[in-house]
Amino acid sequence: MDRPIDPFYKRKQFIKQSIRIAIILAVILAVFIWVPGWIQPSISKNRIRTAKVDSGPIEATISASGTVVPEFEQILTSPIDTRVIKILKRAGTELRKGDQIVSLDVTELALALEKVNEELALKQNRQAQLKLDLERTLNDLQSQLQVKKLRMEFLNSSAEQQKRLFEIGAGSKEQVRQAKLEEEIAAIELMQLENSIQNTRHSLQAQQEGLVLETKILQNEKTKIQGQLILASTKAERDGVLSWVVSSEGATIRKGEVVARIADLNTFRVQATVSDVHATRLAAGLLVKAKINDDYLAGSVSNVLPTIENGIITLLIDLEDKSSRLLRSNLRVEVFIITANKEKTLRMKKGAFVSGEGTHEVFVVRDNVAVKTTVRLGISSFDAYEVVDGLAEGDEVIISDMRDYAHLKEVKVK
Repeated sequence: MDRPIDPFYKRKQFIKQSIRIAIILAVILAVFIWVPGWIQPSISKNRIRTAKVDSGPIEATISASGTVVPEFEQILTSPIDTRVIKILKRAGTELRKGDQIVSLDVTELALALEKVNEELALKQNRQAQLKLDLERTLNDLQSQLQVKKLRMEFLNSSAEQQKRLFEIGAGSKEQVRQAKLEEEIAAIELMQLENSIQNTRHSLQAQQEGLVLETKILQNEKTKIQGQLILASTKAERDGVLSWVVSSEGATIRKGEVVARIADLNTFRVQATVSDVHATRLAAGLLVKAKINDDYLAGSVSNVLPTIENGIITLLIDLEDKSSRLLRSNLRVEVFIITANKEKTLRMKKGAFVSGEGTHEVFVVRDNVAVKTTVRLGISSFDAYEVVDGLAEGDEVIISDMRDYAHLKEVKVK
């Protein structure tokens, strides 16, 4: 038979159920209150790099890759087709000015020089002979001219005498006419002889000038051969180190081929390469900073080579300290070409947080929270960006890579 439930028991069960519900509600409330704080994204301060925005000068730069090369390098080439008789110096040898490096076969040049010397001797002899002929011919013609002038004077006197005799009746008119005719004939002969002397002088002078020109041509040929002999001697023009030399004796060398290279390892410069997208901003005279490890060497662009190969422009850079202890031949260096500068502007250090000029979103640390902020960056130097808008002096910006948090507006910094 059913009995009614004890009221005390019912009250006890109600209390237990109420406590259970209260605990569940308390847990739910705690979850809503505390869990959002527990699951808020955060990042350790030890895992990020930050930099504060400051003000000061900034220089716009173009980054390039460079190689340290000797400022002076003598390249010895063969002036003729020849062969290597003997290698006198090996690569790496220190050289003094005048040291011969390779012995080349110059037999062909020696024969050519001997032939030119013989032809020069013949031309010089011909010049001397022609000069004597000119003097002798002119002397003979001058003697004939003197005779003609004397005869002309005699005929003039005779004609005057016949004229006076005719006037006093001691001579005939025919004698006067005859004397006058002989005088005119003598005058024509004198004029012909003077013209002959002038033509002879011009002719012999023209021959002399021709010989002088031929001699000059031969002299130039001689100078050229002598220059080739000097080049074929493969001698160092200054002190240096033999960086490369032809490797085998007896090898055939074509005209213009490199025989040896001599480098002066006391002074250096930088050969840099940069993309042709910067072509319009590059010019000789631009200031440069070359980074070697953590040090910087100042310099300037001395030459921008006109040819572009595979989209690459080559620059030659003169350094202020050409003999720095940091410089080594073929050392790879970073080069920063300064194209513009501003005396005072907001700036912040470079990092992986952005990739260049323009508008970007960065994280600014405020009260241990990194807040995403839109900023606009201007010119960039080798170590800093210009801040155009979005930040103020003193702001602390995370400059390390924050791509994993790019979808968030805030990140807690622990």
